[in-house]
Amino acid sequence: MGDEAKYLETARADRSVWLMKCPPVVSQAWQGASASSGDANPNPVVAKVVLSLDPLSSAEPSLQFKMEMSQTSVASTCNLPKSYSLNMFKDFVPMCVFSETNQGKLSCEGKVEHKFDMEPHKDNLLNYAKLCRERTQKSMVKTRKVQVLDNDHGMSMRPMPGMVGLISSSSKEKRKPTPTKPSDVKRTRRDRRELENIIFKLFEKQPNWALKALVQETDQPEQFLKEILNDLCMYNKRGPNQGTHELKPEYKKSSEDAAGAP
Repeated sequence: MGDEAKYLETARADRSVWLMKCPPVVSQAWQGASASSGDANPNPVVAKVVLSLDPLSSAEPSLQFKMEMSQTSVASTCNLPKSYSLNMFKDFVPMCVFSETNQGKLSCEGKVEHKFDMEPHKDNLLNYAKLCRERTQKSMVKTRKVQVLDNDHGMSMRPMPGMVGLISSSSKEKRKPTPTKPSDVKRTRRDRRELENIIFKLFEKQPNWALKALVQETDQPEQFLKEILNDLCMYNKRGPNQGTHELKPEYKKSSEDAAGAP
């Protein structure tokens, strides 16, 4: 930072400043009027404030503020209200206004004594209603764009919101369909005695089996296999072998005897 940025200019710190909150459409109209005036008039008059006071009123005189937009500001925006009421507030947190130049020089421009909120004057409510309807209609209109994406090579692309994407691929290869798992209807039931022997041999390899693994090994319908497992096995609901089947003790002994026979 330059040396000028290290100091705060306070010559205008005691100046009275008004803080006004205005609608975005008014701010845009003022910026448009300033841009259209060019360098010939860098500070054009965009509006004037009218103060009304009844000096003959017996009660405490109340100040009425009204803002009139200039013709240049109104011409830049269609249906822009010409008159606004300024509601003044004095009960707010003390504030000051600061400025900074392009060279980094900081200045205090004054302290805020009055705060105003702008609202369309009652004489301009009809124009303001038209302006709100136009703004709502514009926000509801969705612009759609069409973009052609060439040779994506199978990459998945997400279109932007409001955009329709047409994807054309130069690859001649067609995506292979995902192989579907054969259903239980296509599995043929084995002879019960034959299937029991297969199950005993599987449990000789390892003591615990999950149902899905047994279905794959035996290639049998799941429901049919469950019926046989209920007769031959115990289901572990808890413990380290949770979710698996193991042979009942009586079948474990006969299986071990058969394995040890010469």
